[in-house]
Amino acid sequence: MYTLRTLPGDDVRQIMWRFADRFDLQMSVQSARSIARSVVAKLVAGGARNTHEWTDQKSELLTAFDQSGLTALFMDPHQGGFIEGPKNLALALVAFELSWVDAGAATCSLASNLALAPIHEKGTPEQRDKYMAACVPPQPGEDRKIWRGAFALTEPLPYVGVDTGVLCGKATVAEWKDGEEPMLQIDKRGRFITNMDFANFVTAAVESRDERIKGTFMVILEDTDEGLFDRGAPTLKMVHQLSSTRDPVLNLKVPASRIIGGYDVVDGVIVPKFNHSEIIGAVFHRTRIPVGLMTSAKLLSAVEPVIRYHRNRFRGGDSAKEGSPRFDKGLQMNEDALQRLADVWASGEAGCSLAFAASRLADAFDPVEKAKEAHFAAEGVTSVRKQMAVLRSIGDRVKELIDLEYAPEAERDQARYEALKNDTLVSYAYMEALAGILNPGVKLWNTGVGACMMREAVALVGGYGITEDCPGFLMQKWTDCQLEATYEGPEAVQRRHLTMTMGSEVFQHILSAWARQMRAAGDNAPGLGGHVLASAMELWQHTFAYLQNAADPEGRKLYHNKRQGVTFPMADALGWLLGPYFLARDVMELIEKGPMSMTLAEGIDDLTAFYKDLCHVQCARAAGEVARICTELVYGFTACKLVSPDAPAADADALATFQALKAKVDQCMAGCRMAKDRAGNALAEVMIPEALDYPIG
Repeated sequence: MYTLRTLPGDDVRQIMWRFADRFDLQMSVQSARSIARSVVAKLVAGGARNTHEWTDQKSELLTAFDQSGLTALFMDPHQGGFIEGPKNLALALVAFELSWVDAGAATCSLASNLALAPIHEKGTPEQRDKYMAACVPPQPGEDRKIWRGAFALTEPLPYVGVDTGVLCGKATVAEWKDGEEPMLQIDKRGRFITNMDFANFVTAAVESRDERIKGTFMVILEDTDEGLFDRGAPTLKMVHQLSSTRDPVLNLKVPASRIIGGYDVVDGVIVPKFNHSEIIGAVFHRTRIPVGLMTSAKLLSAVEPVIRYHRNRFRGGDSAKEGSPRFDKGLQMNEDALQRLADVWASGEAGCSLAFAASRLADAFDPVEKAKEAHFAAEGVTSVRKQMAVLRSIGDRVKELIDLEYAPEAERDQARYEALKNDTLVSYAYMEALAGILNPGVKLWNTGVGACMMREAVALVGGYGITEDCPGFLMQKWTDCQLEATYEGPEAVQRRHLTMTMGSEVFQHILSAWARQMRAAGDNAPGLGGHVLASAMELWQHTFAYLQNAADPEGRKLYHNKRQGVTFPMADALGWLLGPYFLARDVMELIEKGPMSMTLAEGIDDLTAFYKDLCHVQCARAAGEVARICTELVYGFTACKLVSPDAPAADADALATFQALKAKVDQCMAGCRMAKDRAGNALAEVMIPEALDYPIG
């Protein structure tokens, strides 16, 4: 039996999340952690969350972010930042650290970046340089005020949170003199807009109400523009109170050069180069990741406070004499307390592994996506339909790259692998299919399941969990989860996204490669849970293929975008597979790299044994959920026809295959409860600090 000596620290996280060689990221982590466990914690403990208003006390956050360098994290060095290239992993790490204490503070830190994201992704070079540089804190000798932004997409009820394609923001031509730039009149009423208390500019989504402007677009509005810049009433939210949220009213006259991405004039009509859907698609493709990560960070942050509560529960009572098991272990004498906490921890680890994998993919994908756009522009392939046709034509090469990517290194044709990997279109098609799954998957699973698991964490401290002074602010974190599940599209939006991406041939090929990889991991790293996860992947794929061609007793196709009772559960089932897969990969990374760490080498076997058990617990839970969902869908629409003697041969074969795959999942559950026993027992022995490293009251 192994012993988990201490809770994992930076030496473990840097290996698992792949930033051990990134000193710039390590410094960002330390800066964010310092703010979270001092300024942020004191604000929460001092009751700053008890008001809807943005106060001088809360404004201390902005000063702290500016002074620590976090405000400039999103910018390139020539704009005043300090990290060159994509920064998705950097932003995710900062969100993790701030959310460890309070997710509202994390939102406050990231909201200006969200406002800049449309400009960063689709803005003109002039727009990017102007606004990115303005949002960097002034350097010594500079006489200027820092700018802060807000992102105004959602609008007043009934539209808020329902459909981002529905806009009531209006754009008309205010003035257009011959030979001069057009002036636009923008009328926008925002709902639930973060940063509005102090925003100097707003990136707003609007729709044309003038025949001289085409379609929808996003536009930059400044607080000094002519007209009304009313910050609006504070939103009466009960969560994320360390971020500013208001319902602004904006009616401003602005030059057409503020249209994000620029515009052309065609036959006397202003034609924006990007509609608002194209811009928010590019933005949300990445910004969903840190939002999903916020919830998973809370789960990991709950582990230490729960252990401390359990061990101290009976101290002070006459029956808990010092040195007795009741005094030393408290509630940890009970298996239930240990194993439920192991479930919380495993869920948090899986969510973080998924989110950090998605952020690393986003960093790698950014330059490839830009190279793809440059390639098509040079070739004159401008329409989306023609681009998709080109990408479909290279499908065999994309699949070949995937096979080589997931093949054991010793068996890989390295020269061919490098050639395919360096082919811009091949790499793009592979990464785009993967990002189309991971980004909505992070947002769907981490926040949806994470909110349920956070409730478990609160329940593990009993009545203390619903008090303001609960160690670790667990009650506040639990309620915050619900807003994170809504931010940037609620669960239904993410499920809808997945239903459009999980059927691609490229992703299906990736999933098959994952299943082979996990099957091999089950052999090479016994106890990891690789076999049960691989079996669940195979069961999901078979069910997905079956549903593509199956119909209900009335002859209606089962897998159809209108049948969300079928497509959405399959998206949920896929979400369950993602976290444990990337957790397994992170644990294998720790097994490989951990012995080379001077600080980890001595106890590495015990540490990796614990992580293998946590991974096994999560793989088994995921496999159980996948099997349940798939069983309901395969049998739930058949009206017994598959089990009758008169069933068509094809249906009978499909059922027999399903039954065999499901039996395989069941058999591969072997040992998963013993893994939970070991993980729970380890939690009873792990050493924790005498006190939390941030105040609780």
